Amino acid sequence: MTNQANKENMTANTVGRLCFRNVNALAPMVRVGTLPTRLLSLDYGADIVYSEELIDIKMAQCQRVVNEVLETVDFVAPDERVMFRTCEKEKDRVVFQMGTADPDRALIVARLVENDVAAIDVNMGCPKEYSTKGGMGAALLSDPDKIEAILRTLVKGVSKPVTCKIRILPTLEDTLSLVKRIENTGVAAIAVHGRLKDERPRHPVHCDFIQAIAEAVSIPVIANGGSLDRVKAHADIEEFRKATGASSVMVARAAMWNPSVFRSQGLLSVEEVMEEYLKYAIRYDNHAFNTKYCLCQMLRDKVESPLGKQLKSAQTNKEICEGYGLQEYYKKTQAELQARREAIQTNHNHPNQPVLDGDVTTMHVKFERREYPGEFSPKMFLLEWSRKENLEQPRYETVQRSQDRAFQSMVTMTGKKYRSTLWEKSKKYAEQASAIVCLRVLGLPEGRAGEEYSGLVGKRKREKNNEMPDEEDTTTYFGARKRHLSENPEEQRVTNYSK
Repeated sequence: MTNQANKENMTANTVGRLCFRNVNALAPMVRVGTLPTRLLSLDYGADIVYSEELIDIKMAQCQRVVNEVLETVDFVAPDERVMFRTCEKEKDRVVFQMGTADPDRALIVARLVENDVAAIDVNMGCPKEYSTKGGMGAALLSDPDKIEAILRTLVKGVSKPVTCKIRILPTLEDTLSLVKRIENTGVAAIAVHGRLKDERPRHPVHCDFIQAIAEAVSIPVIANGGSLDRVKAHADIEEFRKATGASSVMVARAAMWNPSVFRSQGLLSVEEVMEEYLKYAIRYDNHAFNTKYCLCQMLRDKVESPLGKQLKSAQTNKEICEGYGLQEYYKKTQAELQARREAIQTNHNHPNQPVLDGDVTTMHVKFERREYPGEFSPKMFLLEWSRKENLEQPRYETVQRSQDRAFQSMVTMTGKKYRSTLWEKSKKYAEQASAIVCLRVLGLPEGRAGEEYSGLVGKRKREKNNEMPDEEDTTTYFGARKRHLSENPEEQRVTNYSK
């Protein structure tokens, strides 16, 4: 079958589900497999691109955020770091790789990202401490039972294909025994780095082991490990495939040095590739230090050249662009992003329209402390309004998510319930968010910066001789006797649960 026929066959088989036969893939590489490298590799001809390995514990704490300005989906950690960023262009061809040693936690992460990626992969081959600590990566090779538990849980629990990436074991017999157990879990493919976990790129890749694996299982086998001595150009990828008898090939270091290795028309110059990479980095607001790292990998032995030294001294993407003569591209892209940001802001001055979820009114609201610089919090405004109107005081019920210990609160006011759809880092912030939802739905002031003074709170504070209120103790706000809400289980309840 011709290469074109293979590609057409692959396309026919990937309707709704990614196919791993007859494909060239960008391997998962820590710090390299971020969005700019993945998109550039796709441009040059890669069929599938893997993300860098992302640790389950960190990912489980992330919130999925639609970034309307960049037109991406971001998975954002509690410290506001973007752990994983993806976009529509790669949605059907990006494989999310995670580091995990726990079936339940792996499933939480897989379900978090499954609607934004084409497949889920488990790293079982990386020998570096980053991966092996906690029993992840190559450490899993010595625990086949755990491997089986993780993969079975994922295959059963998510709608997208599940794969894994391993290294070979000291004996062929043990290696074949392991891959057959992996095959029986129902995974869609297995990637094999043809080296032992103690071997490094300077050691020759064991093509005979990969070939034996390919013959022993019926699922696609993706050969990996040929970058140093076997894969230097696009034509070498096919030769490596033949040498291993594998269904597909996964390219790591050769693609890190020059992603145009996937280009059937031949390699482009490193300078040209770096310029195209940098354009993606600017377009998708890649972190400057990650941009620097990836560009330095492409420079390789030229990293001490004048361009390399300028690159290493740069602290921002703007400064990096200056070294490559892309100042105008940077200005143009930033102007476009700013225009989009302003347009979105204009259209979303009141972005969070209330949505009824059962008997609870919800809004997409996050409590940002810096947006409420005054002494009076949203909870205080809501409490004081209820007293002014001679209504029952607001009651808060808070739940805590087990996997990342994040909080979500619901407030009941005049028999109606209000909640933010977002999870907060603390119980206090979760209650403030629910109070904001209630205040906005009722059209009441909430104490936000720039808000016109309402007179709703303040008078009774002066009667308290300037005593500072305690945001945690809202029932005593401007009151004469302190009593904490938690003393009344009907007024406030915190529940731990897993979602």
